[in-house]
Amino acid sequence: MRAEKIMTPNPVCCTPDARIQDVAHLMLDNDCGEIPIVDDHQTRRLVGVVTDRDIAIRAVANGRSPTDTQASEIMSSSVVSANPDASLDECVELMEKHQIRRLPLVDREGRCVGIIAQADIARQNRARKTAELVKDVSSPKGTHTTRH
Repeated sequence: MRAEKIMTPNPVCCTPDARIQDVAHLMLDNDCGEIPIVDDHQTRRLVGVVTDRDIAIRAVANGRSPTDTQASEIMSSSVVSANPDASLDECVELMEKHQIRRLPLVDREGRCVGIIAQADIARQNRARKTAELVKDVSSPKGTHTTRH
């Protein structure tokens, strides 16, 4: 199965200058835990991601103001992504290897066209794959045990 079959297409995105309060509101409104950060809304080239954990750890825990802090200040800019044509197994392997719960999907021009979350994999009735993914993503860094 290809990633594009289960991805959330055209996920809501922000630009690096978005306030993290606005990013958090988008997470709330869209029931998601990660917002892709794109260079601008027309090209949608992926430049980073902000997760709910980024907001909690990199902003709130460090006393940053949600109204004065921009996404660029707390985003992860070395983003792991895949192509929508990638197999689901390839996506799971990337998520396990990099211990990430969500994987942005980009086209050949680097535009964010979708996102896959652990829940998307679980909905495919892939109980063993889901269990392995959750275990590897949740393991302390450097202690993955699943091999493919």
